Amino acid sequence: MITQQDMLAHFLPIFEKSGKRYRKKSLIKAKKAILGTVVITKTSDGEETRNTALEGDMLVQNQTSSEEQYLVKAETFESKYEMIDSLGSGWACYKPKGIMIGYELAEEDLKSFGVSERIEFQTPWKNTMFVRKGDFLVTPADRTEIYRVARKEFLETYQVL
Repeated sequence: MITQQDMLAHFLPIFEKSGKRYRKKSLIKAKKAILGTVVITKTSDGEETRNTALEGDMLVQNQTSSEEQYLVKAETFESKYEMIDSLGSGWACYKPKGIMIGYELAEEDLKSFGVSERIEFQTPWKNTMFVRKGDFLVTPADRTEIYRVARKEFLETYQVL
């Protein structure tokens, strides 16, 4: 498995050269996560990753056809989202306010790692994630982490700036 640091070292120059700036175009739902809850992120092509809620984490649900859920650290969440409306049962509707750099994975990227199907790598939350040709790798504006967004969900969620 490729480490998060090695993914950043390899892909940050590619982001600089070929990446594009994106913003989320849809609202999200979120609520405080229950400590210890295991969240399995599922996209249209199956299980993407798993994460366990820590103190203060927020459970986010994207408004895509997959309604994928994932965890976000409280301080990160506050910098990326602005509350619009309370929805009840702890859920609220939020407007995204962050900008991401995205890069569509190409066949030559797979070859550079000596693989033909997918690259398996360590997530920022120390789990395993994979990326296939046509999926998107994204990094926040501060370029401190890198993770995958499945192609279908990326196209439903993000717009190029």
